[in-house]
Amino acid sequence: MTIKKEFIKGIYKENPVFRLVLGLCPSLAVSSSVENALGMGAAASAVLITSNMIISLISKLIPDKIRIPCYIVVIASAVTIVEMLMEAFAPALHKSLGIFVPLIVVNCIILGRAEAFANKNNLINSMADGLGMGIGFTLALFLIAVVREILGNGTFLGFSLFGQSYDPVLLMILPPGAFITLGLYLALFNYLDIRKKERDKK
Repeated sequence: MTIKKEFIKGIYKENPVFRLVLGLCPSLAVSSSVENALGMGAAASAVLITSNMIISLISKLIPDKIRIPCYIVVIASAVTIVEMLMEAFAPALHKSLGIFVPLIVVNCIILGRAEAFANKNNLINSMADGLGMGIGFTLALFLIAVVREILGNGTFLGFSLFGQSYDPVLLMILPPGAFITLGLYLALFNYLDIRKKERDKK
């Protein structure tokens, strides 16, 4: 598979949230605002790219019996660095995301790509895979957050869209709103897949 295909697959075909249904905890928890969604997406992407690259480089040196603990050490180190940088340069965002930044360590997308891809492929392909999956994850968070913030607050990136007369749908910024929005997106992507298969048969 070419580098371009490795990159593109994570955006739609193997989108972590909408196609593989992974990483739902942060996807639902931090997507009440676009700013939080983009911040979490950027942090997770940085960890994903870094861990993929390092694991690709050291995979042949790691004994098979301890590969998972070694992957977790690499991922935890990357998360610690990202968290410290975020706390130093974006303290408000770091405070807003709270516990979900250190919880990137146990994000199944990160460990899944390390086990399923990075340890079997070269550095360039692993970097492309991490970048594509990171962008796909960020895009999914963004799409969920856009719906929730606009309907739930009447704002986009904190800027009011409808004025003071708008009556927000408070359900959308609460946990049920996250599940409803995700369910609608999953239904849309499944519908698009069905339509594509029907077109391919013709």
